[in-house]
Amino acid sequence: MMIHLPETYLSRMKALLSDDFQAYRESFDEPRTFGLRANTRKITPGELEARLPFTLEKVPWTENGFYYDGSEKPSRHPYYFAGLYYLQEPSAMTPAAVLPVDPGDRVLDLCAAPGGKSTELFTKLQGNGILFSNDISNSRAQALLKNLELFGADRCVIMSEDPVRLSARFPGYFDKILIDAPCSGEGMFRKEPSVVNAWVEHGNAFYVSLQKKIVAEALKMLAPGGLLLYSTCTFSPEEDENIVLFMKSLCPGLTVMEPSLYAPGFAHGMPEFAESPDPELTRCIRLFPHKIRGEGHFIALLKKPGERERNAAAAPEKDAVIPKEAAEFLSHVTLPREGFHIELRNDKLSLVPDGLPDLRGLRVMRAGLFLGEVRPNRFEPSQALAMTLSKDTYEPVLDLPSDDPRVLRYLKGETLDISDHPELSGMVLIMTDGFPLGFGKARAGSLKNHYLKGWRYQ
Repeated sequence: MMIHLPETYLSRMKALLSDDFQAYRESFDEPRTFGLRANTRKITPGELEARLPFTLEKVPWTENGFYYDGSEKPSRHPYYFAGLYYLQEPSAMTPAAVLPVDPGDRVLDLCAAPGGKSTELFTKLQGNGILFSNDISNSRAQALLKNLELFGADRCVIMSEDPVRLSARFPGYFDKILIDAPCSGEGMFRKEPSVVNAWVEHGNAFYVSLQKKIVAEALKMLAPGGLLLYSTCTFSPEEDENIVLFMKSLCPGLTVMEPSLYAPGFAHGMPEFAESPDPELTRCIRLFPHKIRGEGHFIALLKKPGERERNAAAAPEKDAVIPKEAAEFLSHVTLPREGFHIELRNDKLSLVPDGLPDLRGLRVMRAGLFLGEVRPNRFEPSQALAMTLSKDTYEPVLDLPSDDPRVLRYLKGETLDISDHPELSGMVLIMTDGFPLGFGKARAGSLKNHYLKGWRYQ
């Protein structure tokens, strides 16, 4: 059944699309698409495709994205809990795919929750550089934190701050910035019909005001020669091409770049519908649901004038004095040490990248990898740490096949019978098919569950 769309919206889309309008309208009769994206820090796309028991098909505009059938439930498979992939609408994979990220970059994802773009940006750093992932909403930032920790992120700072406060602290600091801006969501009407009601309530002007404030602060944080990726999931030229023009007015010499990624069905920007017919706007990318297998998106890649300087290696920093209980546990762990140091604050132990700027006074949810908490006479390792480990970096390990019923029971928080592994004792890393899930404490053939409550299988 076709979704009811406001006549004012349809009239504008008819003017925008001309002869393509009917095909766009008919796309609402087509089922929405579903996608997942491999975590290339843990598994190759080919290996994931071979392992998953789902029907997968490659997404053409990203090397590690797949379509899956909506009747299948990859969110219920143990590999999802092992952080091997992220569930993401296929067109939403495009912004992080288009932004060129190099190892060693300082990267900012400014409107990051729930983490789809951030998780991909983290993997593109390849273990060298730093990702600052921010969302002004603290509740949404909680989901961002979970998804990055699920992916095994260590070189990251997760924040919940107003962009105005960030720009005052980080002028000219970032090599790459991604802004997936809050928008009217016109490109998601098929996927989420409820978004239509928000469009009726707010219109486009409400979001234009937000977008201008966000991009103005982002430009202050972009280093000379740096790249900024601006994206929305809407078709409105007011929120798309006109925001690009607004950024160019704020930063003389800002250039719209030709993205290296174009896939069949991608459309160019539409300068004829902008406030000024700047020919550079044709270098933007528009995704329409009648032209691709996905929903709607707009993408613009911009370069700030000036020469880009490579970031110098940070000076090594000293480790904090570690309590003996923590030291004993960490003797079983092989941590990445080059470019990191250990900090102890308020009984919380973290592995922190060297050379971070002063973060005091900012709402920082996590800086680096949270290792665990020092308690009286014991150390409690974190779920985040577990997600970074392997058989080569921790012992002892209990590795169960993904079809072993105990895997699901573990993910539900139950105590496990491990009498078939009498050799195991103490804090054990639970894995499935060689991929980490979390910790449990083994004693006399039984394993007490330490899987984080907020992550449990429901």
